Amino acid sequence: MSDLHYLTIAEASALIRDKKLSPVELTRAVLDRTHAIDDTLDAYLLLLEDQAMADAVRAEADIAAGAWKGPLHGIPIGLKDIYNTAGIRTTGHSALFADHVPEQDAFTVARLREAGAVITGKLATWEFAIGGTSFDLPWPPARNPWDPTLDPSGSSSGSAVAVAAGMCLGAMGSDTGGSIRGPAAWCGIAGHKPTYGLLSRRGILPLSFSLDHAGPMCWTAEDCALMLHVLAAHDPQDAGSANVAVPDYSAAIGQSIAGIRVGVVRHFFETDLVTDPETIVAVETSLAVLRDMGAVVSDVKLQPFSVYADTASLISRSESFAVHQHWLRATPEKYGTYGRHRLMAGAFVSAADYINAQRKRTELIAGVAEVMKVVDVLVFPTARCPARPIGEDSMASRFQPFFNRAFNVTGTPALSICNGFSQTGLPLSLQIGGRPFEDALVLQVGHALETALGTRKRRPAI
Repeated sequence: MSDLHYLTIAEASALIRDKKLSPVELTRAVLDRTHAIDDTLDAYLLLLEDQAMADAVRAEADIAAGAWKGPLHGIPIGLKDIYNTAGIRTTGHSALFADHVPEQDAFTVARLREAGAVITGKLATWEFAIGGTSFDLPWPPARNPWDPTLDPSGSSSGSAVAVAAGMCLGAMGSDTGGSIRGPAAWCGIAGHKPTYGLLSRRGILPLSFSLDHAGPMCWTAEDCALMLHVLAAHDPQDAGSANVAVPDYSAAIGQSIAGIRVGVVRHFFETDLVTDPETIVAVETSLAVLRDMGAVVSDVKLQPFSVYADTASLISRSESFAVHQHWLRATPEKYGTYGRHRLMAGAFVSAADYINAQRKRTELIAGVAEVMKVVDVLVFPTARCPARPIGEDSMASRFQPFFNRAFNVTGTPALSICNGFSQTGLPLSLQIGGRPFEDALVLQVGHALETALGTRKRRPAI
């Protein structure tokens, strides 16, 4: 079987379950793919080749003995290098943590291991998930697989690159202000920011206590659903973890979306921020496809996008400085320039401004909840434009490419999917948001669109 590294999780899992594909063969294919191309893309900070092969051998033996654990058993999964791994360095892509070796796995990593996933390695990130595409760190930044001269966005850059390029079948990312959905958009994959509290953040290097989300990044929305089913669980040691029932997130995948009410936040991309014409055309095509599938599409109005962005910035800068203030004072030279500047900005946010931002946040949450009494999902682009030259999604350009922060402020689920391609062959994107804990519906709509639009048949030519 050729191109094993391009199988989706759903495809590979079905073959493994039926003993038509060996986890060892699949893992070897993914590792060989990584050796062949990662010198160009720099997605991995640390490839765990020996451990991954040992895990694959163990998975093959268990499955042969009739102990198949579920859809992630034997599936190669990569980790953004802010996820703690027991006995394996977790650096945050920073010189500050170059020698940081945790004693325990992050809660979500332990969930993946229990499900039989094969952990392939630690993936590039922006420094501490905030530092931008930086060239003054111990490791180079990841590059876009559709064109290595372009930025993959961040901060979950290596996760998106590795999935798009076939260097793992799924990956873990994190999302404080769009760090799953931005890279998903520019690298042409599916990235899901779950409802706040659905996934534990314990054992993930923190950035912003009230905005951080962990989540899956995969080639398809269906694969995100399969990962989410394993990852979602109450963790009493994470104060933000929600104790809610966990449904089968893939149960509605493939079901009709007829009758689902879709609200288009048109002012975000038509008046609030100037948006690339090709992106708008792709949105209109997606809306037409939704109507063809029986969805009820109408425009809705929220507060201007800048209000969400400014509220999120005040909160995230304050909370990230609280995490890093000791190291910033003691060893500022160990940070890259972008990371140090962004983190230090929080020192200049007053307590009054932070409190007022949280008050505004409460108002924004209530406003979205009111709109979602008359619609079931919200849609608008993930990115204003296709990927830009490397380094231009960073502090250097002061360019805001994404419509992501609204769903971090509200804590509601949001999925980015590829909904088309530019004339130059770069991925375009659509964002789908839902009510709290209605992640399954968001993923169902995303899968329906991916299938109807046919975008999952096209991979980057590397």
